Amino acid sequence: MLRKKKNILTDTGSSVHRLKYKICVSGAAETGFCSEGSHENAELVGKEIARQGCVLVTGATIGMPYWAAKGAKSEGGMVIGLSPAASKKAHVKTYRLPTDYHDLIIYTGFNYSGRNLLLTRSSDAIITICGRIGTLNEFTIGFEDQKPMGVLEGSGGMADHIREIVENSHKGPGKVVYSKDPVDLVKKVVALMEEDEKKE
Repeated sequence: MLRKKKNILTDTGSSVHRLKYKICVSGAAETGFCSEGSHENAELVGKEIARQGCVLVTGATIGMPYWAAKGAKSEGGMVIGLSPAASKKAHVKTYRLPTDYHDLIIYTGFNYSGRNLLLTRSSDAIITICGRIGTLNEFTIGFEDQKPMGVLEGSGGMADHIREIVENSHKGPGKVVYSKDPVDLVKKVVALMEEDEKKE
């Protein structure tokens, strides 16, 4: 007579599989107004995300997220993109967005505003580099969802106004850390995610 073995799932011990943290890099696609050296700093953010063993998530776009993706891939990291387009053809032909430096691109078909919601909701944390109104949109979604957030100050655009926006929002400081150093910023964000996980 055969006995059925019970499948026991435990959340303690070294044998439990731990999912990788997913960090979204949100930032300006159009970078002409960003600070000097911001491209290099975005690339350093991507590199450090990979070094920390995390997955980089981007809006599958140009600019800061693209440079972060390049940095992550140079360190052997995994990069997932969420496109505003409904297909690869629309992604490349209509939106004129790149496919390189990504392991996987999900075609949402929700245009930019809908994509932004999916992008932030599917990430464990968000890092803001430079940015315009779309970047601010991604930041406020993440802030309202109480996600761990990192802001690369000194990168220009919205990133240099976020501290003031948060202070004037009358909703508390949120889970936001700030730094002018890309490596330091990523480490702070990872620490926030680890702290959050311990509370669950």
